[in-house]
Amino acid sequence: MVLFVYNTLVGVGLLAGSVVHLGTLSEVALTGIAVLGASFLLAWGAETAEKDVPRAFAIAVLAVLAVAPEYAVDALYAWNAGAGGATTEACNALSPAAIEAGETALAGACHDANLAVANMTGANRILIGIGWAGIAVFTVWRAFETKDPAVQDREGWLGDSVQLDTDIATEITFLFAATVWAFLVPLGGGIDILDTVVLVGLYVAYIALILKSDIEQGEEHVGVPKYLQQWPLPWRPLSVIVLFVYSGVVIFTAVEPFAHGLEQIGIDNGIPQFFMIQWVAPLASESPELIVVAVLVNKARSTAGFNALISSKLNQWTLLIGTLSVVFSISYGAYGVLPFDAKQAAEIWITAAQSYFALAILSNFEISIREALVLFGLFISQVLLEFVLIREWLALPVDSYELLLVYTAVYMVAGTALLIKRRKSVQLLFGLTADAVRDATDRETVHEEFAD
Repeated sequence: MVLFVYNTLVGVGLLAGSVVHLGTLSEVALTGIAVLGASFLLAWGAETAEKDVPRAFAIAVLAVLAVAPEYAVDALYAWNAGAGGATTEACNALSPAAIEAGETALAGACHDANLAVANMTGANRILIGIGWAGIAVFTVWRAFETKDPAVQDREGWLGDSVQLDTDIATEITFLFAATVWAFLVPLGGGIDILDTVVLVGLYVAYIALILKSDIEQGEEHVGVPKYLQQWPLPWRPLSVIVLFVYSGVVIFTAVEPFAHGLEQIGIDNGIPQFFMIQWVAPLASESPELIVVAVLVNKARSTAGFNALISSKLNQWTLLIGTLSVVFSISYGAYGVLPFDAKQAAEIWITAAQSYFALAILSNFEISIREALVLFGLFISQVLLEFVLIREWLALPVDSYELLLVYTAVYMVAGTALLIKRRKSVQLLFGLTADAVRDATDRETVHEEFAD
């Protein structure tokens, strides 16, 4: 448990840093190391928990804890928006320039509402564009040493792929449903109670379903998780709780100064604040999840790794969006709709379209290096082109809003073409999910009859 002790020392350092201000670079280095160590503890906790609960549920808990800082950042902006009275009507009465500049307290609140959406969409696109794509390439590369059985040697240019377990069909189906709903969110003029009910309801239904699934006993663990799984009850589940709670607290404490430190470094070097909040801050808050998955892949557990990535995307694409209007309403003091401008509506559409395309890639339960590079290429090219437009380094035939719509169309066309080509795989995907629902229902019925 060297990492446990080490992270305790880092935690003391973080507390000391809150009293005696450290330099920005020192703070970023210290908090970054804390996030790294806590991510290892999270991975150990999730693997140990598989002894007593379904793997999908253990990974779902891991995913929520790993992206908790992202929730905190978005909740802060949504809270500030509500406290400042940023209603849809009030924000529509202001000019985009006034909101961007934060000329008044109300304009600043409307700007915070836009930042909440920008941070959320940035985090979701990073998770797929860098997370899904990067982990796929990393898995194939590590397979030369780990001999991961999930890696398939395919013919063709960059054809090697990662084969996913068909048990992941449930996560993909629920994520697909959330993605379809996300396309409708901008049509309501903001994030409202209907979005909350549908998206949070989807996640609750997903958790209820996986809790009824069987506990897998076949996979052999190594290292710390293997050691902890040998502990008797109640010490084994208590160790999992300690690992989850402790690492969650460290991550929650460390990621905020880590992200803000990176933001400040960027701003000091002339990078606009809005760009930093949409891309750099979410990259920092997503780092625990990516580290955890890399640890799993390094143990030749790529299926569990991708399960964690998809579970993270699902909870961000449902709980994160759905709870923003709740936080906004609590801060506002009455029911309210979290507003956003036309640019953020386009950001939601391109994020939904990227998710649609990525799910089309996974519809046949595998992702090749070629497909991963396409995911990354589309993501990074859009971010770089937007940065070029912001800095006015190059004149393009489209503005930032139109650029988002162009990429949305590219994602949609490519995703639709893939789904048509793989229609038999899509039927299998939905069929497996239907089977999982029926099995869970039958298991519940038998349990009730036995109880009677």
